[in-house]
Amino acid sequence: MNKPLRRIALFCGFLMLALLVRANWLQFAQADALANDDANRRVLITQYSVPRGDIVVDGQSITGSEQVDGADLKYKRTYTDGAMYAPVTGYASQSVGMTLLESTYDGILSGTDDILAFERFTDVITGNERRGGDVVTTIDSKAQEAGYQGLVDLGARGSVVALEPDTGKVLALVSAPSYDPGTFAGNSIKESELFQELDKEEGKPLANRALRETFPPGSTFKILTAAAALEHGVVTDVNAETDAVSPYPLPLSNNTIGSEAGDAVCDSASLKTAMQHSCNNVFLDAALEVGQDRMRETAEKFGYNEDVYADAFGDLRAVKSLYPEDLDEPGTALTGMGQGSLTSTPLQMAMVTAALVNDGTVMQPYIVDEVRSPDLTTLVKNEPRAMSEAVSSETARKVREMMEFTAAEGSAKRALIDGITVGGKTGTAQRGVDVREQVPYGWFVSYGQKPDGQSVAVAVFIDPTEMDISREAISGGSLAAPIAKSVMEAVLLP
Repeated sequence: MNKPLRRIALFCGFLMLALLVRANWLQFAQADALANDDANRRVLITQYSVPRGDIVVDGQSITGSEQVDGADLKYKRTYTDGAMYAPVTGYASQSVGMTLLESTYDGILSGTDDILAFERFTDVITGNERRGGDVVTTIDSKAQEAGYQGLVDLGARGSVVALEPDTGKVLALVSAPSYDPGTFAGNSIKESELFQELDKEEGKPLANRALRETFPPGSTFKILTAAAALEHGVVTDVNAETDAVSPYPLPLSNNTIGSEAGDAVCDSASLKTAMQHSCNNVFLDAALEVGQDRMRETAEKFGYNEDVYADAFGDLRAVKSLYPEDLDEPGTALTGMGQGSLTSTPLQMAMVTAALVNDGTVMQPYIVDEVRSPDLTTLVKNEPRAMSEAVSSETARKVREMMEFTAAEGSAKRALIDGITVGGKTGTAQRGVDVREQVPYGWFVSYGQKPDGQSVAVAVFIDPTEMDISREAISGGSLAAPIAKSVMEAVLLP
């Protein structure tokens, strides 16, 4: 063989070897990645080739599947009370993808997860169609409806979160305005366009305000400030007068901060009286005396500055609530009243409240009770898990007593329920650089406890931007407390 032919033969041999190496690489090393790539049409075909399993609330399915004629994606998702449950379920759309529980548990719901391998093998042997498993949530349908309807009736943007304090179960997870995920569950151009319109709406209906957005918590944060002051010995007697003058001179500044209740009530007020009337001066001074390091340490024990996961597989994530580092004295003081650069999710404020009810122990929030196979066998069962000991049981008891006094005699009266022990704290949070140009947020945190010990902790957040209401009428006590009361009643009363 002459020299040119040998070169051609060697080159062709090299190409064949490269082809074999590449083919083996694709078949073995990249097989899983390619098989699950979102751009792989076969992934979509598999996901929607059979009816999906269901997401379950109180024993009833809030999702379903509908057959689509003349398409390779044979079934599309349907939803019952879709807008009310959208912050829980998320969406499973053939055109735009999946979110929240639909995404986290897609393998279970579509029947493709390895945990269902035996069921798939059995279906092949028996000739049955592949079936998806079910995801059973911790949501209380009455509490969810109470929170959602409360926001809808108010005409407000906002969120409601309710937790079972001693377990961490999420009993309600509401965000408004909301959307019906069934309206864009298919693969049509019209459905895709509808999703794009929702995504551009000023009210942000696709946003999950309970988990994915943070806001200044305002005076609801004072319950954490009080806990920090008691835990670190800055305050030992909640009934003793303090040295906090009103209006309060912000350190290193010419500014003074007053309180809605007035200087006569708040000047040198005790911690208990300050909680009752939401006196800013006492909590500004308490945060300053506790100091930024110990304030941040206490906040972090309650869950600040870290991602919070709210489901059994650890994928339903809430963004971090932030207690900042390197604050100066004015910044530290402002956090005492829930302002400055401090931010919280509604879930985080519900966790703080729940921990105080649970004698200072923060429980891991979770929204999935169990995962079931198609034959209803339990595959995964979630169990309560403690995250941290935020404060001592004695500190928690003292803060609860002040919150109960605030509900009985102070600004949280609208949450009172006959026969139920109720503690609460209102909050009005300023936002923006020029607070005179921006309407404030309304907050309310509370808990209710029956004589037998059953309890619920609730956080309500209100953004009144689209409401026809005067600035003076915006407060957590007037707007948010009635919603919190209805949620507590839904959980605790027959």
